[in-house]
Amino acid sequence: MLELRGATYRYAGYARPAIHDVDLALADGEIVGIVGANEAGKSTICLVASGLAPASIGGGLTGTLTIDGEPMAGRPVHDLAARVAIGFQDPATQRSGITGTVFEEVALGPMNLGLPATETIARARAALELLRIGDLAGRDPARLSGGQAQLVAIASLLAMRPRHVVLDEPTAQLDPEGTRLVADALRALASAGTVLLVAEQKTDLLDTLCARVVVVADGRLVADGPTGEVLGDERLEGWGVEPPSRVRLARALAARGLDPSVVEGAT
Repeated sequence: MLELRGATYRYAGYARPAIHDVDLALADGEIVGIVGANEAGKSTICLVASGLAPASIGGGLTGTLTIDGEPMAGRPVHDLAARVAIGFQDPATQRSGITGTVFEEVALGPMNLGLPATETIARARAALELLRIGDLAGRDPARLSGGQAQLVAIASLLAMRPRHVVLDEPTAQLDPEGTRLVADALRALASAGTVLLVAEQKTDLLDTLCARVVVVADGRLVADGPTGEVLGDERLEGWGVEPPSRVRLARALAARGLDPSVVEGAT
């Protein structure tokens, strides 16, 4: 379980907090989506939930981050990294820069955990195959397309088999097929009990992936509930979030006097 209570965070050098009084609890095996306008505070919540803020990037945090019942205040970065894996929108920020092949890049995390060579190799192979990028194993990580690099970065996280995963727009550089592969991989992780927090602009993805979605506006959580209820909220666009296509189509049908329930039957 991962839990934020009363979390207020201010970046170093800034006068005002980026997020205010955030209460958010994620149970084992739960996938929770975060939506909000640009600069609403989604990325900051991801940083705080991973412990990187303030442990790595500084700033000031009030409130608490608790993981599996243990408070994380004052924990060293390496301890936090062993508990929570975080992935970012730009895969270049996650590439180690010290490996010569994609396979070595994906295997680096398990190796750093001190796992036996056989287990490290098995995990790397499984992560590559789960995302269907086994054909990239021998490629240079620095010579991949943006979408390929993002899939490799996600495979590197999956190979570590973390208990808690925080992802900040993990499919931003992926086409629909790549997005589907990531969604399938995240469902597999959740079924094994992994906690997942996913910030995304693609509400169609969250609509099918998450059982629960939270909305961030001006650094505060303004909605938290079942996915269908939150993504169908009439206030969503006012918070700077585009509803999923299912909701937009149903509203368009209703506006023309047609039965919007046919959308549910088609999805």
